[in-house]
Amino acid sequence: METITQILAQELGQTEAHVQNVIDLLDGGSTIPFIARYRKELHGSMDDTVLRTLEDRLQYLRNLEKRREEVKSAVESQGKLTEELSAAIDAAVTLAEVEDLYRPYKPKRRTRATAAREKGLEPLAALLSAQGKDCPAPLEAAAAYVDPEKGVETAEDALQGANDIIAEEISDNAAVRKALREFMLRQSVLETSAAKDEDSVYRLYYEFQRPVAKLQGHQILAVNRGEREAFLKVSVVTDRDAALVLLRRAVVRPGSKAMDFMKAAVEDAYDRLLYPSLEREIRNHLTEEAGEGAIHNFALNLRPLLMQPPVKGHVTMGLDPGYRMGCKVAVVDGTGKVLDTTVVYPTHGERQKQACIAELAKLIRQHNVTHIAIGNGTASRETEQMTVELLRETGGVSYMIVSEAGASVYSASKLAAEEFPQFDVNLRSAVSIARRLQDPLAELVKIDPKAIGVGQYQHDMPQKRLDETLSGVVEDCVNSVGVDINTASPSLLQRVSGLNATTAKNVVKYREENGMFTSRKQILKVPKLGPKAFEQCAGFLRVPESKTVLDNTAVHPESYAAAQKLLELTGHTMEDVAGRKLGGLDRQIQSAGAEELAAACGVGVPTLLDVAKELQKPGRDPRDELPPPVLRTDILELKDLQPGMTLTGTVRNVIDFGVFVDIGVHQDGLVHISQISKKFLKHPSEAVSVGDVVKVAVLEVDEKKKRIALSMKQAQ
Repeated sequence: METITQILAQELGQTEAHVQNVIDLLDGGSTIPFIARYRKELHGSMDDTVLRTLEDRLQYLRNLEKRREEVKSAVESQGKLTEELSAAIDAAVTLAEVEDLYRPYKPKRRTRATAAREKGLEPLAALLSAQGKDCPAPLEAAAAYVDPEKGVETAEDALQGANDIIAEEISDNAAVRKALREFMLRQSVLETSAAKDEDSVYRLYYEFQRPVAKLQGHQILAVNRGEREAFLKVSVVTDRDAALVLLRRAVVRPGSKAMDFMKAAVEDAYDRLLYPSLEREIRNHLTEEAGEGAIHNFALNLRPLLMQPPVKGHVTMGLDPGYRMGCKVAVVDGTGKVLDTTVVYPTHGERQKQACIAELAKLIRQHNVTHIAIGNGTASRETEQMTVELLRETGGVSYMIVSEAGASVYSASKLAAEEFPQFDVNLRSAVSIARRLQDPLAELVKIDPKAIGVGQYQHDMPQKRLDETLSGVVEDCVNSVGVDINTASPSLLQRVSGLNATTAKNVVKYREENGMFTSRKQILKVPKLGPKAFEQCAGFLRVPESKTVLDNTAVHPESYAAAQKLLELTGHTMEDVAGRKLGGLDRQIQSAGAEELAAACGVGVPTLLDVAKELQKPGRDPRDELPPPVLRTDILELKDLQPGMTLTGTVRNVIDFGVFVDIGVHQDGLVHISQISKKFLKHPSEAVSVGDVVKVAVLEVDEKKKRIALSMKQAQ
């Protein structure tokens, strides 16, 4: 039997040694970001996505192994564990196969077969089921089992009891279930119809048929929700005759006198037990697969959203639009500290709008505001129009529409109340919107990833699995960027490898009581942050105030000696690093030979190259290498759009059937999957990600329904 290490190596296309090293590191308490970044030699430079897949599969295979042992133990306690059954359980590669093998031995609720066994009809069922050459005619065989005292009045009663036992045995047969399950997954069709005469968002599924094998994840989730809300009736339709042929081949022996009786037992097993059970199983399987697909898609969208380039060091005004409660305004400095707040009413009439423009212009001049971030919620369009008028007066200021998904969740949270006890809920969201433009990652980590709104049907997915996956994405993003230990909030710090909510709060408390950190070594003085946590977190925490240049890089303290040695061997000093005078280091490493230099420095080649990269750009932010966000100074109206126009926009969401693009008209346009690329795409994520800046051509505008159809293909 293959070991877990061998199975994972095969599945992931990695060597067994590398896979085993990762397993050992995980079991030793190392985090994925730490393993991905600082243990490349041990795992052959797998990226964090592959490492997380390995971690997930490791958990599944360990659960499978545990369940195998539980099942064998349960069957053995009944005295029924044979060598063949034990081998079959060991060979099962999924939990479903293990459960199929356990099914005949599983304690059941009282069934018709249970009652028949109590009446002493098991020998009759065994005789007929064996279908031997000397098997008598069923009625003749049943006559010997008539016993009115046991409730078997006639031979027909005895046959009915035998049928019930045989039908249950067929239904419990692991090989039969597996064959029929595979047949149904291949051949069945999911059919839906309207459950009531009422229009709804599910009208597309009021008459819907699609082969189970070709169903899309978003269709399955939509159908499930429609059924749950009582708008749809749903069934899995299978060719009964073809399914019965498959079952008869497995069970019925031609030529036996019991052949017709066994055919009837097969039909009963299919109609009463197998089909209803496997229909439920298939629906559950489809839902699980759709949920996994949707979670994967959510994670795929979340990563680029969190990694959007920050607009650093600029005084920013955040506008949280609203009608009745007015537009909440917050001005924050380049570090996100609140300078001023107010509430204005641009939607309450022309006079109020002009007063609002005058007040905001005064704030812009007073605080030297350079950028305005506008939340994309209620009254966003009117606020944007007012902002354009405002910019014509002030000049030198640009604006950007910012997704405010989750801002209200954050502003009403305990965390926001601790951060801004002096502001009411509405003003807190204006601060959050301003900071989202300045540093999306630092602000979005304060919000439950599910509330960020870059997925489909997130409420229909397994919530624990969704939380785990999205938390993993946030963790990977935070650690790939690195965190300034002297300015980071507890929310950001607790996402750092090796830290948790308690140690993150302790870091902030230590900072408040002792002043700024001046070295990485000082981190070890934080209460409850021991050597193991330090090993995991040190490389991801930046200390800009340190006299040691390396403390503000992603070079891990364990590699400081190697970094120093590399500088010596290439004729450089730490002063060169601080002055960014290492432009030709890559060429020097190439000419000297990376392997020879790595050996001389006492590290592996991947670590050497990572150290060299950091020495050339100390304190670098990987997000700075991405295209900057689109900042606007003017506005387009929906009525201004004409088919054929080419515009630049930002991808806001990537879903199964296309992408939504913000082109600056308040209403996002849809690029259908067929209009993304000239190449065939299975999924839009193969070509675009959230936050991408793309060129699009306008195909069609429906002002009444506020729908814009766009094409990336035609703009290329």
